[in-house]
Amino acid sequence: MGAFGPMHWIILGGIALLLFGGRGKLSSVMGDAAKGIRAFRDGLKGEEHEVAPQSLPRPEADKDPIVR
Repeated sequence: MGAFGPMHWIILGGIALLLFGGRGKLSSVMGDAAKGIRAFRDGLKGEEHEVAPQSLPRPEADKDPIVR
């Protein structure tokens, strides 16, 4: 169980090539992720709309003034 077979090394090599191979793919992927996060945060921060709380309609019994 502790040893890697040839298939394990091929899979690990393929993953390493995907992550670190050619033209800084990892840095471009991380840059794209950072741009997406920044756009999301800017979208949340966007225009602030004040939402007035809407009152629910009151039943007819509640509309009568309370007499003490």
